[in-house]
Amino acid sequence: MKKSKITLIVSMLVIGVILGGSEITLAQDLKGKFKVVNRSIRFDKTSGTINLDEVDGAGIAWIKKEKFTTGIIEFDVKGKDELQQSFVGIAFHGLNDTTYESIYFRPFNFRAADPERRAHAVQYIALPGNDWLKLREDFPGKYEQPVSSALDPNDWFHVKIVVSARFIKVYMNNSDQPVLEVESLAGVKGEMIGYWAGDGSGGDWKNLKISRLNDILD
Repeated sequence: MKKSKITLIVSMLVIGVILGGSEITLAQDLKGKFKVVNRSIRFDKTSGTINLDEVDGAGIAWIKKEKFTTGIIEFDVKGKDELQQSFVGIAFHGLNDTTYESIYFRPFNFRAADPERRAHAVQYIALPGNDWLKLREDFPGKYEQPVSSALDPNDWFHVKIVVSARFIKVYMNNSDQPVLEVESLAGVKGEMIGYWAGDGSGGDWKNLKISRLNDILD
């Protein structure tokens, strides 16, 4: 093969990757849209899916042009049924990379035979002072709850989070009953919002919709 053809092929691979018929946008092409912390990010243009890879420690893809304080956050998310390997959700009220609130899910606990594990399916945290361990030890059963066992831990599920000045309610798959309702523990609240993955976990997100309180009232 001529050198010019090899150069052309390499250039095309750098610009984009065709995987299973879907065009994948790589991390270097998404820098204008996201500030990515401790993860690599990809975007599938065909399905509209954001993917974060699996890395030790928590990771966030902050959305640069989005600001959020109160209102409704909706999205579809997919993890997997592997014990301690799937923590997927959203971070909001971010002041910086270590100060934020998050709602996230442990899909591997959705259908767990152990009722204690099932009780740890959906989680609220407010970092840096209130991580999952502190909240579980100090307030068992208050900041994490089970979800419907009908949910497939390997499939997409829909999430709606209603955030007011004090309270946060979490709904799944268009149910009118919240799976979690908590009072915010954040002392000072920022406006950053982004996709969140926990320690050692990746995940997939799509169909993000952010309705700010002013938008809802107008």
